[in-house]
Amino acid sequence: MTDTIAAIATPMVPCAIGVLRLSGPESAAAVDRVFTPFHGAPMSERPDRTLVYGALHDREGAVIDHCLCTVSRAPHSYTGEDTAELQCHGSPAALALGLEALFAAGARQAGPGEFTRRAFLNGKLDLTRAEAVADLIHAESPAAARQAAGQLGGALERAVDGVYDRLTDLCAHFHAVLDYPDEDIAPFEAEELAGALKEAAGELDRLAATYERGRLLNEGVPCAIVGRPNAGKSTLFNALLGYDRAIVTDIPGTTRDTVEERVELGGVLLRLIDTAGLREAEDTAERLGVERSRQAMERAELILAVMDGAGEFTREDREALELAASSGKPWIWIASKRDLTGPTALWTAGWEGNAPAATVSLSARTGEGLEALERAVSALYPAPPASQAGALLTNARQAEAAGRAREAVRRGAAALEAGMPPDAVVADVEEAMSALGELTGRTVREDVTARIFARFCVGK
Repeated sequence: MTDTIAAIATPMVPCAIGVLRLSGPESAAAVDRVFTPFHGAPMSERPDRTLVYGALHDREGAVIDHCLCTVSRAPHSYTGEDTAELQCHGSPAALALGLEALFAAGARQAGPGEFTRRAFLNGKLDLTRAEAVADLIHAESPAAARQAAGQLGGALERAVDGVYDRLTDLCAHFHAVLDYPDEDIAPFEAEELAGALKEAAGELDRLAATYERGRLLNEGVPCAIVGRPNAGKSTLFNALLGYDRAIVTDIPGTTRDTVEERVELGGVLLRLIDTAGLREAEDTAERLGVERSRQAMERAELILAVMDGAGEFTREDREALELAASSGKPWIWIASKRDLTGPTALWTAGWEGNAPAATVSLSARTGEGLEALERAVSALYPAPPASQAGALLTNARQAEAAGRAREAVRRGAAALEAGMPPDAVVADVEEAMSALGELTGRTVREDVTARIFARFCVGK
């Protein structure tokens, strides 16, 4: 990392502010070649983190913008290297000219996530914090943003390091007793080791259990809206989105395919799937639509089962509800078209094992009753307590590493209980430490970090 990188750190669309950023040993020198302060010394002679107003030049020396510039020197910067930022007007053309000038001044184009990758390699961020940067950029709900911000603040790192440090103490004690038998070191007691392994296994169990919630925060809850044709599914879909995305007509069977969009409801990010009506299909296109509706229910993690509250309860209504109940997924029973009938008395059934999480009567046209649906969804997926914000596992890589650590600790505990010698048990403890090291980036492979940072945008 002896070269200097540069990138446009803001979207290439006309906007109020556009940012050019640099990192590397020649950052200040490169800025001196393209930026002239209106008053005083060049940026290479300015104090750190001081905003200076001046002119930005293209590679030919022509002025292309009046902007602000700041430098931060190693190690007190985001990447741990010398860095600089030019805060310009958000003209894509001007930013492109400014970037070309920086290349001519000795910088090269940064790769995706290269600034954050340098921060990781320079010890400014562990891998969980680096991943939180990408999560925060892509957060689509307040809960996801709070989780990412907490993780960026080190909540997950601290939780993992707490277990790692205790396992390190166990290994250090064992090797001290083994390597220095003549020293006055307390013996390695099996009972002490068993208690420590039990405590570590419990913490790893609790950590692994956070993955499902963390995954749903980031990815959203797949939510299928199902029911017979003309029950009001597409009208509800459009009402939740706030605009007309699905076609709505009085003709049953208008929706022939699944339509998917994301929406926040009750603080929960839902990946809504509007489906074709469930009934005996009358033609090939509708039959394919019904089959895709069933597939959508299978991959959904929440089902909104909609019936026409203004009509009679039909066999198709009952079959749709029974499908929702037999899915094993949480589901909410909705009586639509309340504006035509008033509150509807929902059919009561002796559900076996999977009753609806809530029953809601609403009008998607007027919005009456949507607040009740919002509360029902929020109750199913409550926001993590403030004390847990940032301490959730949020991706499969983290969950897999935590799972391997947990299994290694469990094997160690089982080996100890079976009477195996301490050195065999410590081998499992060291394997658990290695897995936790992969989680935080202590021992992660180069190909893994390359894959992680590849999902970042250029400029971050």
